[in-house]
Amino acid sequence: MKISQFAEATDLTGKVVVVTGAAGGIGRAMARAFHESGASLALTDRNDGHVDLARALGERHRSWTFDATDETAIATFADEVRQHFGRIDVLVNNAGIGLLAPAEKLDIADWDLTIKVNLRAPYLFARACAPAMLEAGWGRIITISSQAAVIGIDEHVAYSASKAGLLGMTNCLALEWGPRGVTANCISPTVVETELAKVGWSGEKGERARAEIPTRRFAQPEEIALASVFLASDAAAMINGANLIIDGGFTIR
Repeated sequence: MKISQFAEATDLTGKVVVVTGAAGGIGRAMARAFHESGASLALTDRNDGHVDLARALGERHRSWTFDATDETAIATFADEVRQHFGRIDVLVNNAGIGLLAPAEKLDIADWDLTIKVNLRAPYLFARACAPAMLEAGWGRIITISSQAAVIGIDEHVAYSASKAGLLGMTNCLALEWGPRGVTANCISPTVVETELAKVGWSGEKGERARAEIPTRRFAQPEEIALASVFLASDAAAMINGANLIIDGGFTIR
């Protein structure tokens, strides 16, 4: 494939991309990357940090603020996106939370909330956005899981369970919707060095964690964003039901 062919294959001009959790560090990097690829963005978050981002990126983008645990709000959002843009081509399930505690001490309310946000909400978004893709015969569902989906990590019992569930969900969506032109894939990062993560993984804790990664560093938000753009593009048309682990080789040990 020539460079010009690759550029054409990864051009998302005319596509409408939904990004959840757009106010966070990874979500903001995704928004910028999809904007640069030519896509129009429908950004969502429960906080308002993405509103100014959508405005700054330009008039072709819009933002919505609501809680991802609200089934009715998600369905209404999908309808409004379709009414405004006329289509939905790509869904990036990026929103998530991490409530950590030893397995024997985790509050059941924290377990339930983790499952609601990290597993139930991505399914609800997929179910709400998929009809537009299936009718068009083309679509991409990209879900941000975690390396915690495939390995055990101390105090991550609810988080790991929710992220592992995303892999199973994605496999089923890929199997059912792939024949109808809609692919579904996961991205599973290691620690991503957002501003929040720089605080949480500072000092000796971060040094020990990076030392266990063969590349000796954490992932950058832009690296996750660029992987999402690739999976959303025609260049990745034959990738379906995959789990792209972006962890510098941590899980191969």
